[in-house]
Amino acid sequence: MATPRVFIIRHGETEWSLNGRHTGSTDIPLTANGEKRVKSTGKALVGNDRLIVPGKLAHIYVSPRKRAQRTLELLNIVDKDSLPWGNHGQCEPKPGFACAAKVQITEDIREWDYGDYEGITSPEIRELRKNQGLDDHWDIWRDGCPGGETPHDIKNRLDRLIEDIRQRWHSPAMDGSRDGDVLIVAHGHILRAFAQRWAGKELHDGPTFLLEAGGVGTLSYEHHNIKEPAILLGGAFYVGLD
Repeated sequence: MATPRVFIIRHGETEWSLNGRHTGSTDIPLTANGEKRVKSTGKALVGNDRLIVPGKLAHIYVSPRKRAQRTLELLNIVDKDSLPWGNHGQCEPKPGFACAAKVQITEDIREWDYGDYEGITSPEIRELRKNQGLDDHWDIWRDGCPGGETPHDIKNRLDRLIEDIRQRWHSPAMDGSRDGDVLIVAHGHILRAFAQRWAGKELHDGPTFLLEAGGVGTLSYEHHNIKEPAILLGGAFYVGLD
C-alpha cells in the first residue's frame, strides 16, 4: 500500500532566473537551455518504471504563468490535447503511457507577488531599502514585499491548497483503493514556501529548502499517516512485479 506523494517541480530556466531577478507576475519564457533540461528531466523521471508514474497521478496543479505551463508540456506527462490552454510551443509526441489526471490551473500556486521588487535582484532590493531608510537586511520570509504579498498572505493560500490536496486526493488514497499522487508545477519561492508549510514550518523560520530551476522535489508522509507530513529526501523508481 503506497503512501501518496506530492511532486513539486519548479519551471525551467529563464533569463531572469539566470540573473537573479525576482519574477512574479512577469511572464518570461524559458531559455533554450531551460527547455532542453526540462525535456531531459522528463525522460529521466517520468514513466511507468520511473519516479513519477503518470498512471498513479490523481491530479495536477499548475501555475497560471506560461513558464510553468510550458514546463509541464515539456515533461510530456499528459497528452497535449488534455491541457487547459493552447500549447505554448512545440510538444513532444504523445506519451507512451496513460495519465488520467486532470490539469488544474490555480492562483494558489502562482509565484509570490513581489510588488515593488518585481524584476530586480536581491542586492538591488537591499540598496533600494537602504536609500529609503529601511532595514537593508531584507528577508522575504519575514518581511514580504511592499506593494506585493506578505508571508501571511502566502501562508493563507498555501494552507488552503494543502488542505485541498489532503482532503480530495491523499485521504481517500490512504486505504490503497485508489491512486493519490499529486503533481505541482510552479515557481521557486512559492514551492519552497509550500514545502515549509507542508512540513508545518512557519515561513519566518527561513528558506530551509532550495529548489533549482527545473528541479523536482517530493513530499509525503511518515508511517503512512496523513497527520505526519514529511519531506522525502530520496525517492526510488517504481518497479512492478513480473
